[in-house]
Amino acid sequence: MARNRFNVEVMTPEGSVFNDEVEMVSTRTVTGSIGLLAGHQPLLGQLVPTELRLYRQEDDVVNFAQGEGYVQVAGDGSVLLLVEEADEPGSLDVALLREKVAEAERDLAAAEEGSEAAVVAARDIRRYSTFIDIAEG
Repeated sequence: MARNRFNVEVMTPEGSVFNDEVEMVSTRTVTGSIGLLAGHQPLLGQLVPTELRLYRQEDDVVNFAQGEGYVQVAGDGSVLLLVEEADEPGSLDVALLREKVAEAERDLAAAEEGSEAAVVAARDIRRYSTFIDIAEG
């Protein structure tokens, strides 16, 4: 069944990685999974690492390994995702990601509990572990 389409842009610090019309966006916020369809109420949410799915049509899905960031649904129904990273799953280097997890685990073990360094290391472990799951999934 065809759905109404709306514009979605995915931006990273390096620039736009996706800007097209879709029927649905599937992502994850700090409060859980979310699916956005045309006509969604305005929204601002904080994103966590996950597999971002952009449905151009039911059988045409663009996937990204999404880092932390924000999602905004504007009053006109357009969606903007501002994320630290948005990588195609096939471009992920699992061996490198495993090294980054190990490095972040060492950083976490060396960090003082509750410190900014501990928070950053824990966040990196979650992100890289999620990206490994996406690459292997």
